[in-house]
Amino acid sequence: MVHQRTTGPSLTVGVLASVLVVGVAATAIAQNGTTGEWRVHGGDSGFTRYASLDQINAETVNDLEIVWRRGAVDSSLHARWPDLQYSNQLRSTPVMVDGVLYASNGIGMVEAFEPATGETVWVQELPFLGEETPRGAANRGVGFWEDDSGGSRRILSVRPPYLLATDTDTGLLIPEFGDGGKVDLRVYADTSELIDYNYTSPPLVVRDVVVVGQAMADHPLTKEQRPGYVRAYDVRTGERRWTWNPIPRAGEPGVETWLDDSWEYSGMGNVWTMMSADEELGLVYLPTGAPSNDMYGGHRPGNNLYANSLVCVRADTGEMVWYFQTVHHDLWDYDNNVAPILMDITVDGREIKAVVQLTKQAMAYTFDRVTGEPVWPIIERPVPSSDTPGEWISPTQPFPTKPAPFDVHGISVDTLVDFTPELRAEATEIAAPFVLGQIFTPPSIRGDGDGDRKGTLQLPGSVGGAEWGGAGFDPETGMLYVPSVTGTFAADLTPGNPDRMNVRYTRGTRAFPAGPRGLPLLKPPYGRITAIDMNTGDHVWMVPNGDGPRDHPDIADLDLPPLGQPGRAMTLLTKSLLFVSEGDPIMVRTPPGAGSEAGKAFRAFDKETGEEVWETSFRAGNVGSPITYVHRDKQYIVLPIGSLDYPGEWIALALP
Repeated sequence: MVHQRTTGPSLTVGVLASVLVVGVAATAIAQNGTTGEWRVHGGDSGFTRYASLDQINAETVNDLEIVWRRGAVDSSLHARWPDLQYSNQLRSTPVMVDGVLYASNGIGMVEAFEPATGETVWVQELPFLGEETPRGAANRGVGFWEDDSGGSRRILSVRPPYLLATDTDTGLLIPEFGDGGKVDLRVYADTSELIDYNYTSPPLVVRDVVVVGQAMADHPLTKEQRPGYVRAYDVRTGERRWTWNPIPRAGEPGVETWLDDSWEYSGMGNVWTMMSADEELGLVYLPTGAPSNDMYGGHRPGNNLYANSLVCVRADTGEMVWYFQTVHHDLWDYDNNVAPILMDITVDGREIKAVVQLTKQAMAYTFDRVTGEPVWPIIERPVPSSDTPGEWISPTQPFPTKPAPFDVHGISVDTLVDFTPELRAEATEIAAPFVLGQIFTPPSIRGDGDGDRKGTLQLPGSVGGAEWGGAGFDPETGMLYVPSVTGTFAADLTPGNPDRMNVRYTRGTRAFPAGPRGLPLLKPPYGRITAIDMNTGDHVWMVPNGDGPRDHPDIADLDLPPLGQPGRAMTLLTKSLLFVSEGDPIMVRTPPGAGSEAGKAFRAFDKETGEEVWETSFRAGNVGSPITYVHRDKQYIVLPIGSLDYPGEWIALALP
């Protein structure tokens, strides 16, 4: 039965699809029949980003050193295409299976390489590319599948417009999958036309299906847009098994939330980030994004299900089991941007299979992942109205009673930087042309009022709160570790140009406002890590992530503690340590920071206290999720880096 619940108690317990454990004393790696591998982008299908490995611990972490580096594209491809070009943003997280690493390279092709050396095993053969120099970009990762006997294996990857199945031993496409190893994702069941397709997240492999979402422009020039379909394909044959539409059709549950029949032409609600799954239950958890247009909703009145929702569907059929909408009628670009995290927790003595959806609005919505019942009550609270002509706005939004928000909600004068009275006065003057207010204060029209209005200062901004790098969950302690960004932006609207678009209003500059003297506009910390006990819903500690602008000449004499770096941080959790990066500014719409080394640090924290125990810096910042594994009795950490002025590469760390 499909339902949404917004009040009442609930239960929670989770199945961790593939948790990694090590017996340190004997240097043997084992748990539940698995080894110290990393077979799924998120560590397991529940995206805990956890491995119970402990060779690298608080006593040994200071001895870590770089043991190999590998460029974003294998040298053989440079030899084949001398003019090959690609972005430095290598956001690709490898998977590690049976002594081989597999990853999407800088142009989206799969490469296999050695875990101990980074040396090439094979490069994916794509006969359809020909000899013309290809274009492409790194995506966030690949999927791995094997049958119950382990006799049949394949890597599933998306290199738009195709879903590809590749032999793990040879790098050759598997001919019985789709059309010679590929499925054309431009082909949809509802039209005979080929529709442009893009997707940057790894395909989700669950049981015998592979599931893909899609990336879509969130500010189309017309109110008409296609729905963000989620599709599943048979992992053996490539046959399409099911399609799930986030925009309900006539007569379907939820269509009543699209007033004036706006469901007929509205679109998006797409899943562009990672999905998660419970292999035992056969359930897939879809974090959906905003509907079109993302900052003006006058053309789509109503709450707009199933956009901005956590949706649970059956892996074998795509049938919706339950849902919860985290934002009604989104006007803030508050996509659900984090893979739902599956966990087993005990609340008030009750064991609960839980799923947690972290959000840009810095809230952790927690549900029984079987029934959709909230673990702690979620209440509807009144939010500000809109003065934009023609806009429809929900009078309330859902707020969890537990856990508390893990980042700042809303802006007032008291939120502005106050290192000195002079800086506070300058910040107040900078903020004067903007609308300030509580969370869910809607975007405003640039130039309205006295003509000087610059829009609404939105906090959390469209970058978060939580970001797509997610968080780390420890199944042994029930602790959740959430990096977040404290950064605002100008949520401004301008009239739609009737010569180019048929929307009444569209997004404006969406600028990041500069604070006084080049400092941030807000109080620190600008990047933080919050530890939450998911058995109680209580915050345990919060620490800044990074120094931030503490060495800025106007405040250097104040001897301030770390102020935090506002980057898209990435997380890796082990038995004894929490690793968190700062995130490089090359990642899209990273709020401005300060300092030449911004974004390049990678740190280890004590999980119980948040105390920093180790730090290093690379030539560029971390741009994709780190992983850890054991190969030949040695634990490794591998992560992708890249920056505006430094080519992307994978780096491996290990003990001497």
